[in-house]
Amino acid sequence: MQDQMSRQSAHIALTQALYEQLFKAHFVALCHFANQLVQDMDSARDIAQKVFINLWENRETIDPQRSVQSYLYTSVRNRCLNHIRDRKKYRSQVLDLEIMDIEISFEEDNTGLEELQKKIAEALSTLPEKCRQVFEMSRFQDMKYKDIAAQLDISEKTVEAHMSKALKTLREELKEYFPLLLLLGFLYKF
Repeated sequence: MQDQMSRQSAHIALTQALYEQLFKAHFVALCHFANQLVQDMDSARDIAQKVFINLWENRETIDPQRSVQSYLYTSVRNRCLNHIRDRKKYRSQVLDLEIMDIEISFEEDNTGLEELQKKIAEALSTLPEKCRQVFEMSRFQDMKYKDIAAQLDISEKTVEAHMSKALKTLREELKEYFPLLLLLGFLYKF
């Protein structure tokens, strides 16, 4: 019994030593690799650390025939892609913020608002028909992507692609009005 416990302790110590050696040999290079993909060194370090934590937690299930270096780089690449995807979703949500607590006072004739509405209509008219239709259903009719996809008989991914294109185009066309659009976010949801 004592002998078996000694062997387990020795195995754990050897595993920890190999893990430390692996960490020292690859961590910096993995951080630089991740930074090339995510363009943020703090996020890159975080991603590399999470990959090593995952490696340690799953050390018993990893195929010893597989290259550990290949596993590390593939894991970092996949986590970077997930990070980029999540960051894009976050930026889209930030742009969709509804600012409800701000009151805007326009002059009596509402020329500022009318001019903005005219510019929005012009910008919308530059969009391809299906893209404009998807945007209007989402933003003006408050329809969910799933419902738009069902009504237009297209996939949700196609709806997302149309929305992404529409938002990009509208942000470019209306960039001089962007601060005002943020303030009016509850009306126009850019």
